[in-house]
Amino acid sequence: MNMAEPVQFMPAPTQPLRGELRSDVAMSRHVSWRAGGRADRVYIPADLDDLASFMQTLPEAEPVLVVGLGSNLLVRDGGFRGTVVLLHGVLSSVELLPADDAGVPTRIRFDAGVACPKVARFAAMHGLEGAEFLAGIPGTMGGALAMNAGCYGSQTWDRVIGASLLTRDGLRIERVPAEFDLGYRHVELAAGARRGSLSPVLGRDEWFIRATIGLVAGDSARARARIKEFLSRRIATQPLQQPNAGSVFRNPPGDHAARLIESCELKGLAIGGAEVSTKHANFIVNRGGASAADIEALVEAVRGRVLQQAGVDLVPEVRIVGDA
Repeated sequence: MNMAEPVQFMPAPTQPLRGELRSDVAMSRHVSWRAGGRADRVYIPADLDDLASFMQTLPEAEPVLVVGLGSNLLVRDGGFRGTVVLLHGVLSSVELLPADDAGVPTRIRFDAGVACPKVARFAAMHGLEGAEFLAGIPGTMGGALAMNAGCYGSQTWDRVIGASLLTRDGLRIERVPAEFDLGYRHVELAAGARRGSLSPVLGRDEWFIRATIGLVAGDSARARARIKEFLSRRIATQPLQQPNAGSVFRNPPGDHAARLIESCELKGLAIGGAEVSTKHANFIVNRGGASAADIEALVEAVRGRVLQQAGVDLVPEVRIVGDA
C-alpha cells in the first residue's frame, strides 16, 4: 500500500479545525461506480465555517477535489495526489426563504452537499413547482450547479437566482447568473468575472457551497405526482441496481448519445468488469470487480466506435481524475 506523502499545511486558520482529516482513503467508497484508486487525504468538514478555515491551511499548489455523492466522477487506479473534500451529509441545509414582495414564498436556499432529490421533495412539500426534475439527478446540488445538470427538459441554472462560492483562501463570494457563461452541461465564470477560469466541474479556485432558486407557487399534490412519474421512468429505463455514474456522454445537438451507441450495437460491450448497460446504452455499469482502467477504456472504446461508425465525437459528461 502506498501511504500518502506528508503535506505541509499552512498555519493559523481563522478558527481551530473541527472536521476530520484522513489519509490514504479508498475513493471507490465515495464514487457511485464503486471503482478507482485512493486519495492522499480526505477532509470531512464540520460545517461551512470549518471548511473555510480548512481551505486556508492548504498550500497554494495542493490539488483539491470537492466531492458530493461521487455520481459523475471516476478516480483513476493510481489515485488522487491531493486533498478530497467530502460535502454530502455535511453542507446539508435546505430552507424556504421569506415571502417576496408579492407575499408568496417561492425561493429555496440549499447547501451544496444536499442531494438533488431532497430539494425536489422539499419544494413539492411546500407547494412549489419547477424543481421536480431534480428528483432524476443522482447527485448533490453542488455538482448540479457546477455542470448545469438536468433531465426531463429542465436544467439546474434555469432556476438559479444566486450562488455562493468559497475561494481557496476561505473567502465567500456571492454571484448572480449573469456572471456565468451557462450552457448545456457547461458552467464557467464569464470573462472579467474574476481572474483565471472555472473548470467544468466546480473549480480550481472557487467552489459552489450554496445557492438560491426561484420556483412557482403551485399544487403540492401535482408536484409530488410529477416526481413520482420521473422516478418511475428512471427505474424503468436505467440500470439502478448496478454501480454506475449516470449518463456517460453528453447528448450531441439534435440527437441522443444512447441512440447513437445503440445504433453501433454497443450494448453489452464489456472490458474487464465494466459493461455498456443492456438497459440504457449511455450508462456504463460495474458488473463486479471493475477497475477504473476498465471503465475508462470502455468509455474510449465506445467513443471511438461511435466516431468511426456514426461520425459523431461523443463528449464525456463524467469527470475522470487522478493518476493512471
